[in-house]
Amino acid sequence: MGDPFRVRVTVRGYELDTQGHLNQAVYLQYGEHARWECLRAAGIPQDRLLAGGVGPVALEVTLRYLRELRGGDEVDVSCEFRWGEGKTFQIVQDLTRPDGTPVATITGVGGLLDLASRRLVPDPRVRFRQLASDPAPLNL
Repeated sequence: MGDPFRVRVTVRGYELDTQGHLNQAVYLQYGEHARWECLRAAGIPQDRLLAGGVGPVALEVTLRYLRELRGGDEVDVSCEFRWGEGKTFQIVQDLTRPDGTPVATITGVGGLLDLASRRLVPDPRVRFRQLASDPAPLNL
């Protein structure tokens, strides 16, 4: 496994709460943005997933806040797919300042939903590998 995929985000003023720091829910949006960018980097944009009859689903998400972010701050959001056996996989995401200071961690369990049967595909690694033009960002 190489370094995890990363995307940089700048905190926008409308994302702040009344205390002047990034609203709690926006951390999850940053994580989702990084996951979609990771899939896109692997050659799997959303329309390709839909054409393939599948879509990623979040089954469990844990968010741990470590430091606040304020308007104008930049944050790097990683995305690392970890594969096991069965229908699910883990995604680990670290949010860090450009200087490496940890800001938050997001860990989640995901699956790949067959849009016709509304069931998880048996081995999402196989399906992602079939769809990807560059499987490296997905650790495949």
